[in-house]
Amino acid sequence: MRLDKFLAQMGYGSRNDVKKDIKNGSVYINEDRAKSPKMHIDPEQDQIYFNQELVKYEPYVYIMLNKPQGVISATEDDVHQTVIDLIPKYQHLDLFPVGRLDKDTVGLLLITNDGQFNHQVMSPNKKIPKVYRVKARNPLTQDNQNYFQEGVVLSDGVCKPARLEILEDNKEGLVTIQEGKYHQVKRMFHEIENEVIFLERIAIGALKLDTELERGAYRKLTAEEIKLVLNI
Repeated sequence: MRLDKFLAQMGYGSRNDVKKDIKNGSVYINEDRAKSPKMHIDPEQDQIYFNQELVKYEPYVYIMLNKPQGVISATEDDVHQTVIDLIPKYQHLDLFPVGRLDKDTVGLLLITNDGQFNHQVMSPNKKIPKVYRVKARNPLTQDNQNYFQEGVVLSDGVCKPARLEILEDNKEGLVTIQEGKYHQVKRMFHEIENEVIFLERIAIGALKLDTELERGAYRKLTAEEIKLVLNI
């Protein structure tokens, strides 16, 4: 990898910025001063120093975001604030959301720049469950539970069997699905002549939303948490 590309990807400025820093003598490769932005390095073997600070090679990041209402699950938008706007620290890594949450839906959203990870989480064949806490307008019933388990019929096909756990307040429940159809949970509730008035995703795979994260806050996943997402 070219030295200037490496430094730019690690967030040390634009390609033009880091070229100037290299020419100014601010960058060392192992123990030698870098002579050209065009120099090729092995980011996994070489030690790169920027202003005497070791540059940590981090090609992929995996972030847990507690999505707030009013923010859209997109990389950019001319009108609305996006989930990527909430994560300025890692924007140089071309982040994108893993799947999406509706504008008014809150809770657990994963952000990454790893396309393979995104595919593993979102592929219906992987059967990775997503759990939502729902507040409904009308009470939930045993018949609703049975219908969800059988597979709710939507206009774009039959949903895979879903689990509905009714909480103490009969208007609240936990819904577990294994796919991500457009507005799926809300549409499932319309099919039982009910309406979702609040929706929060609280888990993906075996990974639960960190309750210490305030709405709009984020943190990196640990290696163990990444395994929890993928159920491995």
